[in-house]
Amino acid sequence: MADIRVPRHSWVVVCDGGKALIMQNDGDVMSIDLKVKETLAQPNEPDRELGTGKPGRTHAANGTSGSAVQETDWHDQAEAEFLKQIAFKLDDLIKDDDATNIVLIAPPRALGTLRGNLSIEAQAVISAEIPKDYTNMPVDQIQRRLAA
Repeated sequence: MADIRVPRHSWVVVCDGGKALIMQNDGDVMSIDLKVKETLAQPNEPDRELGTGKPGRTHAANGTSGSAVQETDWHDQAEAEFLKQIAFKLDDLIKDDDATNIVLIAPPRALGTLRGNLSIEAQAVISAEIPKDYTNMPVDQIQRRLAA
């Protein structure tokens, strides 16, 4: 991993498509001490509760043949919406908490979705992006990985 610096009072956001941890470093660059400020989660409901019934069907103009329409992936849409909310949350950190340094940790696919939704202000204060999935790790392990 590249040399990632997390100075005192920096924010560390660890997220994926269903969970986010927003933490702040109360330590310094050499001894990171992350404190969880907020935890966000998206309910993981089954497809039958997210979408409609069976996939639709379409018929050819001649009326003799038909085929099924690809079913919408409701979980992908829910994850994209959750990541959009995280992008708005980063804007709130900048406005309300005067965040000037944010380290963003998310799986590569989630990072791509986040980048498309980040404001110019948020892009300016993100000091590092780590394309890893740390959402299910305890905070002390996240600290160790950032310090390594």
